[in-house]
Amino acid sequence: MATEINGWTAPAREVLRVTTSTRIAEVDAGATPGFDGDKQLGSALLEERGARLSALQELLYANGRIGDHRSVLLVLQGMDTAGKGGIVRHVIGHVDPQGVDHAAFGSPTEEELRHHYLWRIEKALPRGGQLGVFDRSHYEDVLVVRVHELVPADVWGARYQEIVDFEDRLVDTGTTVVKVLLAVSKEEQKRRLAQRLRRPDKYWKYDRRDLDERALWPDYEQAYQAVLDRTSTERAPWFVVPCDRKWYARLAVTELLIDALEGLELSWPPAHFDVEAERLRLERS
Repeated sequence: MATEINGWTAPAREVLRVTTSTRIAEVDAGATPGFDGDKQLGSALLEERGARLSALQELLYANGRIGDHRSVLLVLQGMDTAGKGGIVRHVIGHVDPQGVDHAAFGSPTEEELRHHYLWRIEKALPRGGQLGVFDRSHYEDVLVVRVHELVPADVWGARYQEIVDFEDRLVDTGTTVVKVLLAVSKEEQKRRLAQRLRRPDKYWKYDRRDLDERALWPDYEQAYQAVLDRTSTERAPWFVVPCDRKWYARLAVTELLIDALEGLELSWPPAHFDVEAERLRLERS
């Protein structure tokens, strides 16, 4: 892609993909890896690339209607205020909602706690032809559960490999998994929380528990590092997206989804009827 046209100097999938040297504590949450344009260019490009994303998602949906079992699953993780909801509104908002399976995972219900932790996840997996979106996910069971010591260490410790095996099965059955960790700085989180306390239209987003979680920042950094180290695989890699600049995070996730959908090499389903015969019927009607 030409820099002077769209601002990208390298594909998002390359510059954001986790490597063995990735350290979450060292990520510059205000950076724009691979993109040297400004907010104005990034916002304009988001609209253009959003149209491309929409066209690809329509292809996926159309193929699902004729029995194609393939799907794409976007997994969004991040600290409070990282912008998961904004990704859903401003990225997924570009596509036809009937082709989206969206699930948000909060604290498990009493019913969910009676089952294996992956039970509620499996129930929410995208159907064939769908773009699935997880706002938080199965990773809560090695993040919140670990930080708050909700189960013994040997229990959550065994879950990393279990999750890798689970995602391998998803890939085997036709789901492309795009895992995104939205990296917000502690300073930016404080600014966003303060905004929620200043604006009456943001009160509903404020949760007093957010400050309790904020006090555990170092513990969450360790937990997220373990997730990246132990569950970023060739078949289901993690991407770390700096999100202090919301416009960049939204653009980057759009690019990651476009790349995933283009990788399916979809084409329009052929007609399952005699086109000419139907044209004649229409003319005569």
